[in-house]
Amino acid sequence: MIDQKYHYLLNHADIAFEAPTSGAYIEVKDAANGTSLAWVKQHDRASVEHFILRSEQAQAAFKKFTALQRADILMAWYRLMLDHQEDLAQILTAEQGKPLAEARGEIGSAASFIRWFAEQARRIDGDILPSPQAQQRLLVIKQPIGVTAAITPWNFPAAMITRKIAPAIAAGCSMLIKPAEQTPLSAYALQVLAIQAGLPSDVMITLSGDSVAVGKTLCESDIVRKLTFTGSTEVGRILAEQCAPTIKKLSLELGGNAPVIVFDDANIEQAVKGILASKFRNSGQTCVCANRVYIQEGIYDAVAQRVIEEVNKLKVGDGRIEGTTQGPLVDEAAVAKVESHIQDALAKGATLATGGKRLSESNTFFEPTVLTGVTQEMRVAREETFGPLAPLFSFKTEQDAVQMANDTEFGLAAYLFTQNASRQWRVGEALEYGMVGVNTGMISIEVAPFGGIKQSGLGREGSKYGIDDYLEMKYLCVDLSE
Repeated sequence: MIDQKYHYLLNHADIAFEAPTSGAYIEVKDAANGTSLAWVKQHDRASVEHFILRSEQAQAAFKKFTALQRADILMAWYRLMLDHQEDLAQILTAEQGKPLAEARGEIGSAASFIRWFAEQARRIDGDILPSPQAQQRLLVIKQPIGVTAAITPWNFPAAMITRKIAPAIAAGCSMLIKPAEQTPLSAYALQVLAIQAGLPSDVMITLSGDSVAVGKTLCESDIVRKLTFTGSTEVGRILAEQCAPTIKKLSLELGGNAPVIVFDDANIEQAVKGILASKFRNSGQTCVCANRVYIQEGIYDAVAQRVIEEVNKLKVGDGRIEGTTQGPLVDEAAVAKVESHIQDALAKGATLATGGKRLSESNTFFEPTVLTGVTQEMRVAREETFGPLAPLFSFKTEQDAVQMANDTEFGLAAYLFTQNASRQWRVGEALEYGMVGVNTGMISIEVAPFGGIKQSGLGREGSKYGIDDYLEMKYLCVDLSE
């Protein structure tokens, strides 16, 4: 069971700390050892439809709040999150598995989105346009789109929620949140704190249950006017199709296949640090993590050796144990995918430099792994691994690197390392990705727009642009003739 000292953050009617004897509930398990943490109520279609109506009623009142009132609520929520950062991190690590240091960082990042959009709430400005008619005044105003819905993933169960709901609240929208079945507790804890901060009841509603059933109900609703989703491209296509009949606004942050390009004029230590930060954060289970590492042939051996040395220092284990840097993978399917990518690469001529196996059949911990001699013909070049596997490719020319990096349907994030200023701009502009890190492996921050192009999604989150999809633009033509 989850430690009783965290129960105050999970004081919600939908959560039970003992196995319920009646009703439909979902068991939430400890990511590291598989023991029961809690049970959350499973919502069926009828209950989701009921909550949609409640959300609509809440939004009708909430949209009348002033921008300052909404900003004050968000700032109060931000401070509460920081006040309870350690307890929120403990809950997150228990259900998700990432090391506590990473969990603390995620809570801090999640809170930063709330602060940012608290500030943006008072900057939703319109325009007065010059009219060609002397008796007319032309105005553009922005209004909340209405009821919104979010479907969030298990890999960042706090940050992916606040990055979506903070702009919704800032704009005056209500939101129904469907967290991943593996990690719903963080969502409920955030809701408890939001209510304490003064957010009116039902402006934020957490839904637990089968992702397919709940998602379909949200998509088909005429009341829900916007859907935001973070997850796989395959599921994103399904949600887009389900939303088509109601012409919803969509924000889709989908799959990635991020390349890292290390040129021979790079600072090798800086590049190795960036590769490790990007590749092995959250055990490689991030949409922007390095999936393909391209190293120019003149420095290939030197970079590969340093990467291997640093990977061998990583410690796999329970995220609550001091010194752990790598937690478990999410499930058996995730382990199987990593294993299949390794086996495919080895069969086609790659070399296993370090790692390559799970620690035990009784859990989902997997060794951080490095493959050398990887080529474009291998599955790791085309498919997102989503695990602790770093495949190292070799390239000759800048043109070759850009061509290989762009040879994918995905376009979320890319990284390059070079000390040549001209190359930084030239390659940065040539890469077909929504985000490019230059001499860094860490790019996500609340002030910058997060999102991809091609089949990596639609829209942007965070930054001054992140509030746009929660607003409708209205043009008023006022004739002053008497």
